[in-house]
Amino acid sequence: MQAISFYKYQGTGNDFIVIDDRQELFSKKDTKLIKRLCDRKYGIGADGLILLQEDRLHNFKMVYFNADGNESSMCGNGGRCIVSFARLLGMITDKATFEAIDGLHEARLFDNDLVSLQMKNVDSLQTFDGHVFMDTGSPHHVELTDNVAHVDVVTQGRYLRNELYGKEGANINFVQPQTSDTFKVRTYERGVEDETLSCGTGVTAVALAMHKTGQTKAHEVTLETPGGHLKVSFEPTPQGYQNIWLTGPALLVFKGSIEA
Repeated sequence: MQAISFYKYQGTGNDFIVIDDRQELFSKKDTKLIKRLCDRKYGIGADGLILLQEDRLHNFKMVYFNADGNESSMCGNGGRCIVSFARLLGMITDKATFEAIDGLHEARLFDNDLVSLQMKNVDSLQTFDGHVFMDTGSPHHVELTDNVAHVDVVTQGRYLRNELYGKEGANINFVQPQTSDTFKVRTYERGVEDETLSCGTGVTAVALAMHKTGQTKAHEVTLETPGGHLKVSFEPTPQGYQNIWLTGPALLVFKGSIEA
């Protein structure tokens, strides 16, 4: 048994176990341990686990695992939380550059615990009858609904995640317009296999999909999730979108250690 020190962070209700792994002592292949730590009844409880590691060229490296214990694609809210954690460790002050599974990211830190994260460019959006699909660091399905509060996100999300996208899966976002630049969003996340209170790559996909399909003309969009509000700004290009920034709060909940 060893004691693992951890920090619990949340970004609009999307919560993460964050570990300072600059010595690379944590076993990244121990999926059972990661799954147990993320379990809300038998562990700490989280939507995912994030390791902060050394990077020779940038401020740090982010390694992200879903709650099922498997290393996963990019997590936007997790990216904002690890930036806040890096400031807590004294590694950065008001800006950062870090490496993640989908490439290099820049971030800016503001007062009131706000963190703005630059997402990867989106060069391709696939528009279908009834939904839009794209990769914003993770694969996302976006579809409109006239009453997002009444959607059975778990049942419908799980069905689409498996039946439409197979074993690899995708995250499923249900969206309801509120104003010309504000949208309500609920998301089913693969790897968690449940609805989460917020999804950073998901709201990014929603903002771009709403612009692509003419639901908004704004280049900055507010996304209302069950866990809080996020903003996404972007610049359209002939192929897709660039200079995409995801902004919202990232807060430390508590810290501790656990025997594992």
